[in-house]
Amino acid sequence: MSEEITVRFAAPADLDFLLSHSHVPAQVLRRKVEWLEVVVAEREGGMVGSLHLEYLWSSVPYVAQIHVLPERRRRGVGRALLRFVETFLSEQGHGTLYSSSQADEPEPQAWHRRMGFEECGLIAGINEGVGELFFRKKLSQGPKDEQGRG
Repeated sequence: MSEEITVRFAAPADLDFLLSHSHVPAQVLRRKVEWLEVVVAEREGGMVGSLHLEYLWSSVPYVAQIHVLPERRRRGVGRALLRFVETFLSEQGHGTLYSSSQADEPEPQAWHRRMGFEECGLIAGINEGVGELFFRKKLSQGPKDEQGRG
C-alpha cells in the first residue's frame, strides 16, 4: 500500500522541523515562510522533507535547498516537492526553474536529470574550491522564461 505524500507551503508551526534541517538563520527562515518560499512534505502525519525557493535577481526562481529525511529518500518525496513548486511557479507565469548541486555530487546531479533538468552552467571555485553545477528546467505551463522567450 502506497503512503500518501501531502505537500504544502510551510507554516510558522513548521519552523522547528525546518530549522533542524537547514543552515538558514531562524529570522531569515521565518521571512521565507511568510513569503511562500518554503514548501514541506508530510507522510503519515509527520514531516519528511522541505524545499526552499530563492529568486535570483528577485525574479528568477531557483531551488536553493531540497532536503528529504534519509530514511524517506527514494520514495517520491523530492519529486512531490518539485511538482508542487513547478505548478505554483507555472501558475505565476514563470517558464523556467533553476537549481544546482556541487560539482562533486553525482547523486544530486543524477536526481536533477531524472527530474527533467538540463545542465546550463558551472561556477568554479565556490563551495571551498568545489564548483557548483547549475541546471534549468522548462515549466510546462509558463508562457515565457525570465528573458521573455517562449
